Amino acid sequence: MAFRIGKSVLLNFGNNLEPIFIFAGLSFLLSIGPLIRWYVLALTTANFKMPRSYFIELIPFVIFFSMSFFVKETWFNINNNFSVIVFGSILIFIYIHFAFYIFIGWKSLQKVKKEYKTSVQTKFQKAIFKWLYLFIMGLIIIWVSYVLNIIEEKVPYVIGPIMYSLVIYFLSYKAFQLKITDIDGEVFKENDDVLLFKKISNIVVKDKWYLEPDVSLSGLSKLLGKSTQKTSEVINQYMKQNFNDYINYHRIQEAKKKLVDENNKNYTISSIAFDVGFSSLSSFNSAFKKHEGITPSSYRK
Repeated sequence: MAFRIGKSVLLNFGNNLEPIFIFAGLSFLLSIGPLIRWYVLALTTANFKMPRSYFIELIPFVIFFSMSFFVKETWFNINNNFSVIVFGSILIFIYIHFAFYIFIGWKSLQKVKKEYKTSVQTKFQKAIFKWLYLFIMGLIIIWVSYVLNIIEEKVPYVIGPIMYSLVIYFLSYKAFQLKITDIDGEVFKENDDVLLFKKISNIVVKDKWYLEPDVSLSGLSKLLGKSTQKTSEVINQYMKQNFNDYINYHRIQEAKKKLVDENNKNYTISSIAFDVGFSSLSSFNSAFKKHEGITPSSYRK
């Protein structure tokens, strides 16, 4: 990015800048895109190792950077429409390429964030998420400032380097504040508690174990081969609920679907309560009111 901005500073304050500097500076934008994607992956992936195949993404940069050594000033003659079209097309491609990778970086971050949505995030994980959101927003601001700059010169050219500087100063401050230089993707390495909670979630939610009428903390612990204390501790840690509330929550979600299903309109509320695992209507009503704030009959209406 510094090479890219350096070109802008030279172009704004220098006279008759050689085309090689203009094209070389622009070509560096084609390297920024892949670097963004790799950087996001490196900060959100434990034991990240970059495959050699990733370097294929640098081919556009290599091609355009090599071409910059052969560009001559005479090609930019004001009467040469062909040169204007070629240069304009290259410029459009470069900025679309940059925008595409910013979008890819954003989607990668959202994907990881979604995976950790239901789990307790560590201090370092939160720091990385916060940092990457700021980082990508900064890139968007830089991209917008340069795109506005090439649209009929509505924005002074020097605004690009100035905006870049402000964004980088701000990001540098946040990086040190969040201690982002001291951490990496290893903070997302799964520990034993995370793996245990995934097993619990697979049994209880994926396999719909909560529908069984005789579920118990001891029964779940035996299936996992863990103590009841450890199972209860992990559920509390990652769901902020005790075992009974955890089970009842999923039973209530299942009951809600049945209560509003037209195919079940002839079923009584008590029969639905038994279907989703409750042993009595009173316990179903109490749990439903606790989780939803209203009674099952009111919800059905």
